[in-house]
This record gives sequence, C-alpha cells and structure tokens, in this order.
Amino acid sequence: MDVPGLMRQSVRFHADRTALITRDVRLTFAQAWDRGVRVANGLRALGVGPGDRVAAVEDNTLGAADLFLGAAIAGAVRVPLYPRNSRRSHAVMLRQTGVRVVVAEAAHVDGVKGLEREIDTLEHVVVRDEGYEGWLAEQSDVDPMVRVGPDDWYIVRHSSGTTGRPKGVGYTQHDWLVNCRNWYVRLPTLDPDSVVGHAAPISHAAGYLFLPAWLTGAANLLYGPFDVPTVLDLTERHRVTHTFAAPSMLAGLAADPSAAGRDWSALRCILVGGAPITDATILAGRRVFGDVVHQVFGQTEATPLTIMTPAEWFADVPGSTPMRSAGRVLPFCRLEIRGDDGAVLGPDGVGEIWTQVEAQMRGYWGDPERTAERLVDGWVRTGDIGRLDANGYLYVLDRVDDMIVSGGFNIWPAELETVIADLPGVEEVAVFGVPHERWGESPMAVCRVDPDAGVTEDAVVGIVTERLGSYQKPTAVRLTTEPLPKSVVGKLQRKVLRDPYWEGRDSRVSGA
Repeated sequence: MDVPGLMRQSVRFHADRTALITRDVRLTFAQAWDRGVRVANGLRALGVGPGDRVAAVEDNTLGAADLFLGAAIAGAVRVPLYPRNSRRSHAVMLRQTGVRVVVAEAAHVDGVKGLEREIDTLEHVVVRDEGYEGWLAEQSDVDPMVRVGPDDWYIVRHSSGTTGRPKGVGYTQHDWLVNCRNWYVRLPTLDPDSVVGHAAPISHAAGYLFLPAWLTGAANLLYGPFDVPTVLDLTERHRVTHTFAAPSMLAGLAADPSAAGRDWSALRCILVGGAPITDATILAGRRVFGDVVHQVFGQTEATPLTIMTPAEWFADVPGSTPMRSAGRVLPFCRLEIRGDDGAVLGPDGVGEIWTQVEAQMRGYWGDPERTAERLVDGWVRTGDIGRLDANGYLYVLDRVDDMIVSGGFNIWPAELETVIADLPGVEEVAVFGVPHERWGESPMAVCRVDPDAGVTEDAVVGIVTERLGSYQKPTAVRLTTEPLPKSVVGKLQRKVLRDPYWEGRDSRVSGA
C-alpha cells in the first residue's frame, strides 16, 4: 500500500466531511484534496519527479497541509526543516538529501533564500507569501495519478541526538503507514467525528497523527504558530478530541488562568512527547484537562516504543513507579536493555536501550558508516540508557555519552534535570560532568531562570539532595537568564556547555 492511494480512498468516502480547520478556514476533504493536487502539479511544473526531495520550512498553516498532501500526490519525498534552525543548518540538511525545491513560509524565508545559488541540487525556493493563493489557482486541478510503490521513499526526517550532526532518516511509503498506525494502538480510538488538533508542527512529530486522522475521515485542526490563547480558544470551540504537544506546550496551556474554567468534555487525549516531562507538568495537565494526558517515547530512528496512558500514570503497580517511567512497551515493539558487552540484562538492569519496531530506520540517508553504528543485526541501538522492569515499564535515564561517573557511582544527568526543573522559576536546565580532583568528575547544573523568581544555587543543590541523595547533588551551579544551547533539531546540547571545562585534558578523567 502507499500513502497517496489511501488518501484518495478517504477523499472518495468522506468528500463532503470537514478535513481541515485553521483559524480562518474550514475545508472539506474534496476542497483540501483539490489544493493538494494543485501543489503537486505546481511542483511537477518546477521539474519535481517521483522520488525527488522537496524541503519545507513552515508553521502549522493551511500551506503546510497543502504540501503534506501535494508532495505525496506528486510522489516527492518531503524533507522537513526546523524553522528555528540557522541558515547553515538548513544548508547542511539540504545538501545531505539532495533537495531540488524548498517551500518556505514568508516568515522563515530569510533562512533559505538564495541557497539555490549555493547548493548544486537546489533549483527553486518557493515562498508562501501574498502571491501564494494566486500561484495555487494557476496550477492544474487534474490529479496526476503518479504511481508510487510501498518501498518508495516518502519522507526524510532529521535527527541529531546530542551530537549536533544532523542525520537523515528515510521512511518508505509502507513504513510511514505502519508507523502512524502504531501510534494509535494504545491511544483513544479515532472515528470520523474526531478532531485532531496540532499544537506541534505536522512537519515533525505531530505529523504522525495527521495521516491517521485523514484516513479515518476525521478533521485536522491547524493552530498556526503556537500561541497559548489561540490553542485554548480553538480547542474548546472546535471540540478537539486528540492533540499532540511538547511538555513545554502543555505546561504553558495548563498555566493559563482561563484554562481551568473551559469546557474540555470533548477532549480525550493530550499526547506529550519529544522531551522529558516533569511531575509538576503531569499533575498540572491532569488538574486542568482531566485524565487525558498520555505520553509517547521513541526517536526518529525507531518510534513509537512506549505509550503511557492516564490510568497507568497514576496507578499503584507493585514493582513499578509509573510516574517516573516513559510508559509500557508497545505490543509491536521488541525492547531490551543490554550491557556494555551486548548481553541482555534482566529486570531493572541498567544499560543501553536496544529495540526492534515495525517501520524502524532502514539507514541514515547517504551515510552507511553511521548506519552500521546504530543498526546492528536488525536492532536499533538507541544511544539511550534505561532500565526495564518486570511489568514492562521503561525508565529512560539518559544518553550513553552523557553519563557521569563520580567516585564510582553512575549519575544520569536527565534524572537531575527532571528534579531541578520542578523548582519554580527554573525555565531550562542542563546537567553535565565537570572535573573533580577527588571524585574524578561531578555534576554541574546550568539553569536558565526567571530573573524575578529568586532561584538560588542552594535551592538547586537542596532539591537534588532531598529527592535523589547527596551523592548526586551538583558540586557547581550556574544561573543564567540566557537560553541554553540547542542542536540543529532543537535538543539541548550538554556537550557545548561541558567541553570548555575539559579543555587541555587527554580524556574525560580527572582526580587521583
């Protein structure tokens, strides 16, 4: 099976039902498909053929939905870019995947305009500005009926982990369909009356929810650039049933003074993922929206791996602490914890997470060397450290390269970050190892704080000591009001903060 073929079938079955909702527009499946067909023909007029890569830097606008449909109809391979990335990062991703056309929202065009003169494969930059609707109307409304097969490429998504080096992960038509289906295995079921709201970009993680909604005959609601009042208003007005949000988005929505007094009776699922979530955010989401907050864990290379339902999150499970876990392993996923020697560890053993999941990565785009490092005998090495209990709950502790060994004890920065983030006024936190003459290395915490909140270094040390024990407390704390460094895909870069403290040393080993 292929994506555009199933999309066409849904249009036949649901032509007059609502398919897309934005702040200003409501379109039926037939109307939305017409726009997608015109985008496909516009791309073809620019020379885009089946298998050619088309990149986009965009927000959750109607144009993003147009391209979601249009690229599939044209048989093109979408390459989503990240709006907050630098021009250099865009160029790296475009070169790596041999992109021929970039489509850019007017608000983000400065990051890509002129790159067609710098990148050999790039031929056109199409801008969604005031002339976009006119351009669309000029294109043919005849479906080109481009033939694609299940093993043809559908999308290339980039992942960088903590290294900052973007890696393109390609999904085939079949893999994307299977992947999207599996997200709903343990989530509330979709039906034609469902409304799926997209607070996070459909070009990235929220895109896993877009296609199942389309194929079901449900409506997809695009909020536009994330804005708390707008998301709350449209969610209530259009009776959204499902939505995906990053933990920071959920925290912002739950903190709005008007949120608790609204009608959330239609809401069945707020799915959070993409970053660690604090206890405070979980509880705030539950208090405001009810028992609807779910969690997903995975990575671009292999996803979804676990889901946490509200019933599990707050359950009393002997042998497990659900609140601290990433959820239970999904039924179509194999997951093991392995030691340094590759041996599979028993329940509660701490080691690297290895996984096999339907529609996992087939390799990094044009990079067999890194593919061989991560894909071993059909298993994906996630690079994450975790433990798996006897009930199937997964606890993600940190990245392999970020572990701190202090006085013989293993310390996982993410555990400290989760605790420190619960301090009122701490907006971002990074924990990493720095040299220590006695212990070899010890934790240091860098916190971006609200300057009016009165956060102190002693408070940071104190909350870690209270919750995790004195051996894990930071020996150094730095408070700042500046944003912490992020990778090209928006992930915290501990390495950038850590490396200056280890300059001039042959290895990350210190002490006597």
